Amino acid sequence: MAVWGVSFAALLGIAALSFDMGRVAATQTELQSFADAVALAAAGELDGHPDALIRARTAAALITDTQTYGAGAAALSVDTDVTLTFHDALPNDDRTPITTQTTEARDAVYARAVITPREVGLTFGAAFSALSGADAPDSTARASAVAGFTQYACDITPLMFCIPEAGFDANASTGRMIRLRSGGKDASWAPGDFGFLDPKDTLIDPNGPCAGKTGVNLTSCLIGASGSITRCFSIRGVDIEPGQKVGIEDAIFNVRFDIFKGIMNGERNNAAYAPAPNVIKGIVPASGGQCIGNNEAISPDTVGIPRDDCLTLGTCDTYGDGDWSLGRADYVATNYGGIDPHPGALTRYDYYKAEIDAAGGGASTNPLLIGKAETGRPQCSMHQATDPDRRVVVAAAIDCNAYPLGGAAEDVPVEEFVKLFLTEPVGDDGLSPPTLDIWAEVIGSAGGDGSGNGDDGGIFRDVVQLYR
Repeated sequence: MAVWGVSFAALLGIAALSFDMGRVAATQTELQSFADAVALAAAGELDGHPDALIRARTAAALITDTQTYGAGAAALSVDTDVTLTFHDALPNDDRTPITTQTTEARDAVYARAVITPREVGLTFGAAFSALSGADAPDSTARASAVAGFTQYACDITPLMFCIPEAGFDANASTGRMIRLRSGGKDASWAPGDFGFLDPKDTLIDPNGPCAGKTGVNLTSCLIGASGSITRCFSIRGVDIEPGQKVGIEDAIFNVRFDIFKGIMNGERNNAAYAPAPNVIKGIVPASGGQCIGNNEAISPDTVGIPRDDCLTLGTCDTYGDGDWSLGRADYVATNYGGIDPHPGALTRYDYYKAEIDAAGGGASTNPLLIGKAETGRPQCSMHQATDPDRRVVVAAAIDCNAYPLGGAAEDVPVEEFVKLFLTEPVGDDGLSPPTLDIWAEVIGSAGGDGSGNGDDGGIFRDVVQLYR
């Protein structure tokens, strides 16, 4: 009986102590869940933009929870119960304390949430400690979490351009025209300059059209080919190269218009470089035949999609205002005899697609124009892309004033990825290296809202995850 009595007392003490420690563990779990949610909410806003830290704190403040045990049930809020800090890097070893932090939105990659510790009353544990003379068990519940954010754009054209002004919004600029000029090799970049995102062949789809290519051949493929390339760029920081990159020619862009010359001359029967289903451009082969070689001629009875009126008249230089009413009237008069067959198409991109639909769609070879020097369908290539977006490129929009650039640069934040419709073949000034001009209409933002979905304009993924 004595043995049973002593054993029974010990068992009851252990059971009582387990009850108390269970309350500590439950409190710890509640606090950890709250810390995880706060860190993830804050990290989801760390896109490198100037207001990222403000948005991160606002998002974190929306997270609330309840702590059940401790000194009694109590609400948990970010304002009173969380210390939120931001960091540009983490130690390699998770056991190493995080000692540095950043207040710069551009550098903030990780959000750390530390919860104010909670004391949990140990009724049985205190009695057990008093009777046994042992130290009281730790009754403090602690929690912290670190989360990070990265956004990736995959299967896009490795192209970038300098936005016209701070706060540029692609969706608010739909229909606006841009004249993109290749940025100088060592000169400062200005609004309207474009360059190339630096591709790395280790990330190329081994089953795609660019597999096994290197150097200029790889870049040519990434710019000119259609299909999956699986090259992902981080919106937080991209490496860029000047527009005069060695070997880059207008011909690489112009395969979309059924123009195969220069470095692309041997690709006209390669399905990976199939032209768009609408290639009305206002130019024809100079010496007859089906292909525009190094000599081209102005079409006698067709014109290409016009620029904004102010760009044509010279009252604006790089960025238009979306008004192409005069040019549209000329386009309709020349190509359609003055009767507009698509009055409901407001943007050039919409008009371009309406012409394709009226001729039976992208899979049809029916002519877009009847009795003209151009049919509007590819004549040089034996292939034709069925997707109208073959003349759409996705470019990284960069604030070159906020992040001054001079020639090549590394780890430059992206404001957003923009869908641009190529309205006419790309031209150059004939110098060496040439200065290229890309005329394009803004369609809108290419994505990047975290949906993980995409179309022919790329696939965008927001990656928010816990690291500690």
